[in-house]
Amino acid sequence: MPDATGLELIAQALGEANADSVLGTVFFRDRAVIIANPPHVHEVLERLKAQGYDFLASLHGVDYYPEEPRLGVLYELLDMKQVDRITVKARVHTDTPQIASAVDLWPGADHPEREVYDMFGVEFEGHPDLRRILMPEDYEGFPQRRDFPTGGEPVLFTYNEEKSYGKSQ
Repeated sequence: MPDATGLELIAQALGEANADSVLGTVFFRDRAVIIANPPHVHEVLERLKAQGYDFLASLHGVDYYPEEPRLGVLYELLDMKQVDRITVKARVHTDTPQIASAVDLWPGADHPEREVYDMFGVEFEGHPDLRRILMPEDYEGFPQRRDFPTGGEPVLFTYNEEKSYGKSQ
């Protein structure tokens, strides 16, 4: 984990390459987070990969409701040689939930990006096959968003409807 100073140096180097790419940093509980500007997240990921953070350990979505921008995409990157970890966070609005795909950098991002799309509605531009992965294709809505209605229709489990427990048959 880069310490707070190391995180600021990494963010400064990224900012020197493109001043609009990094919006800020957070160092909390020994976790280093770079907050990337969504239009430049691919560039940030590419530069970090070139610096040795070449293993994508996790890619996941978050809904920060009621904060805006609401939807977040988090990338957990590892530097296996230095035994180092850094998180890149990008947040997008629900009215334009678009961010660049990282599949060209890490082919393993394919399924996690599809899952974030399926559960949160974030569209990954340039993804080779962006479609639902967990929910049916005709499903409406995004179940992991905090404004998604809970409840719905009760599910009837009929496989044991005929059995009567405790009675002789």
